Amino acid sequence: MIRIDSRTFIDETRIEETFVRASGPGGQNVNKVSSAVQLRFNAAGADGLGEAVRQRLRVLAGRRMTREGWLVIIAQRFRTQERNRADALERLTELVRQAAKPPARRIATKPTHASRLRRLDGKKARSGAKTLRGKPDLEV
Repeated sequence: MIRIDSRTFIDETRIEETFVRASGPGGQNVNKVSSAVQLRFNAAGADGLGEAVRQRLRVLAGRRMTREGWLVIIAQRFRTQERNRADALERLTELVRQAAKPPARRIATKPTHASRLRRLDGKKARSGAKTLRGKPDLEV
């Protein structure tokens, strides 16, 4: 079990790892060894995630989350399985850690008196400029 905070944790039994051949660094090793890791985490069925965390995780994950609620992370930065495995697990925990943080509440504020006056002055200036673009008043 990987603990994220006091109420959130990742059950390691919900994680599936598949090793595939990687593109990128490794030379001839790339063609012989399956060093890339495809980590799949069943977020929809995870007990350690609250509903709010699940929803934020879905938004943060974007295209990495399937319709069924599986989060897929592919790690192939390194040449060895062990380092790619650790990288994928670290990326998963960081993503869940971000989702576990509730968003900061916005505190509504009012515009200052000076900013209201500046806005009104700007509106008057634009109005005057548009009035000058009209046809001239010949009845003077």
